[in-house]
Amino acid sequence: MTPPSGGYLHLTGTVLLSPSRSVPDVYVQDGRFTFTRPLGAPSRTLEGWILPGLVDAHCHVGLDRRGRVPDALAEQQALADRDAGTLLIRDAGVVNDTRWVQQRPDLPRLVRAGRHVARTRRYFRDYAVEVEPAQLADAVAEQARSGDGWVKIVGDWIDRSLGDLAPAFPTAALRDAVDAAHAEGARVTAHCFAADTLDGMLDAGIDCIEHATGMLPRHIPRFVEQGVAIVPTLINIDTFPAIADGAAEKYPDYAAHMRRLWGGRQDMVRRAHDAGIAVYAGTDAGSVIAHGRLPDEVAALAAAGLGATAALDAACWSARRWLGFPGIEEGAGADAVVCSSDPRRDVATLADLRAIVLRGSIVLPRTAE
Repeated sequence: MTPPSGGYLHLTGTVLLSPSRSVPDVYVQDGRFTFTRPLGAPSRTLEGWILPGLVDAHCHVGLDRRGRVPDALAEQQALADRDAGTLLIRDAGVVNDTRWVQQRPDLPRLVRAGRHVARTRRYFRDYAVEVEPAQLADAVAEQARSGDGWVKIVGDWIDRSLGDLAPAFPTAALRDAVDAAHAEGARVTAHCFAADTLDGMLDAGIDCIEHATGMLPRHIPRFVEQGVAIVPTLINIDTFPAIADGAAEKYPDYAAHMRRLWGGRQDMVRRAHDAGIAVYAGTDAGSVIAHGRLPDEVAALAAAGLGATAALDAACWSARRWLGFPGIEEGAGADAVVCSSDPRRDVATLADLRAIVLRGSIVLPRTAE
């Protein structure tokens, strides 16, 4: 990271304060944005289309398909996300304590959710706190106290006795768990693939749904009325056909179900967005998805029917507000990405950023200035 030396940083071109509002210039001094030009000459000028730092709303720094990873590998995961422009991460469940990431000025800002909470033997091994329904509320409350305002429940998984996806917890237990989290000041999100799972989650007063592949027209009015957001993780859903292929011989119903969910993914996202449901970009990196792929997720959302501007908003301005972080505002911490062309017209420019600024320091210039 390169902090400006003996001066200030000048960001110029088109500074996007929102999808529709821009100014020509913003300055960075002492790690913060200001619209008042400081005295003297800048130590560095970066030019292009300037956005607030991008947001991955479903990410696992410190986790891979085997479970917990050493801190050295977690650091590399966070750096890969940062170098792709992800400067704010909502953790969606990890095994280990990653508070140390929050102390590193060279790593993305991190909102932690503690460990997943799952039904006994109904999730990846060694990932979650595994409980039965009677213990769900207490487990969720404990994770709420150890996180940064979010808790993650695994709402469904394959039930091997049925040979298909099935909800993991009854609605009454979910309702008690959501109430317990809210009492601790935390919001609750849930991993949900199947349609039946969503009914119980909505009845329980859930705040957010991850994946949401089972969303049907009957669910949409309730999502809108209750203000429930979704994080589709489309690049993760693209793994469903391979999962189905691996399960088809032993669990044909489950395999067919997963293929149907994959086939309806784009229609689901488009219907949700058109109805006014808040959609946010998340990669699910750290399980089976590599870190640093947020530009791919934004492109997938655009292709699913959101279009470039709304897909960008799902990973930028709206996502930051949702998590309680400012964008480019007077006095805000200076996190920004600089694009070589207008990302509202073509999100592909996110895959080749010109520069990245984190906490006022230049992380990654892509071109000589």
